[in-house]
Amino acid sequence: MNVLIVYAHPEPRSLNGSLKAFAVQRLEAAGHNVQVSDLYAMGWKATLDAGDYPQRPDGEPFNPMSDSQRAYEQGTQRPDISKEQEKLRRADAVILQFPLWWFSMPAILKGWVDRVYAYGFAYGVGEHSERHWGDRYGEGVMTGKRAMLMVTVGGWISHYSARGISGPIDDLLFPIQHGILYYPGFDVLPPFVVYHTSRTDDARFTQLSAELGQRLDSLWDTPPIPFRPQNGGDYTIPDLTLKANIAPGQSGFPIHRRQRPDVCG
Repeated sequence: MNVLIVYAHPEPRSLNGSLKAFAVQRLEAAGHNVQVSDLYAMGWKATLDAGDYPQRPDGEPFNPMSDSQRAYEQGTQRPDISKEQEKLRRADAVILQFPLWWFSMPAILKGWVDRVYAYGFAYGVGEHSERHWGDRYGEGVMTGKRAMLMVTVGGWISHYSARGISGPIDDLLFPIQHGILYYPGFDVLPPFVVYHTSRTDDARFTQLSAELGQRLDSLWDTPPIPFRPQNGGDYTIPDLTLKANIAPGQSGFPIHRRQRPDVCG
């Protein structure tokens, strides 16, 4: 299998750097082909702007949606964007690895998403009708591929529990897992999260490596998070709200997961 690791940490000698090196070694030892997009080492341009589309019409206001669509269809994107898109096409599984900074991913990784997820590539695809509102949230270009987050967190696990002051980790990661990964069709696996990173000594790293190794060994066997597919019958179209008989009286992120992957509602 082909695995792409999109890695966002500026220090190779960090905990993230060590976990990334371990992941590459473990996956390759199992016979997988591994590519790493080390965004800081690559000097990845994080800002989406008109310069990403050098052949856009002169004098027209910059429109990220229409300009990215035109450049993607005509093959006139900047080469760094096209190269990352090709990596995604080849990948059977994608791992986004990053430290949780200010309750989200580092800006350089968000910039990777902003620039690589062009219109027509990651969104804006599929039929839009009264029955089907685009190929997204469970459908799309990435259908059949798997994805997982590898995240390091400075706070304690209790801080990110259901009643923790920072909020449940599943809620914080929902925009990434549901919005960035599930939206274009990935099967999203439960995240691998490391808490209280400042307390990582050699013994703990050995333990973390063993836990990560198990997750990587089961990358193709782990059941994905049972997000509800947009066009699977749970949502009304085109307003895309859950039907009244599904999770009645409830709201929030959890209602967008099915209780069991094979049961509607």
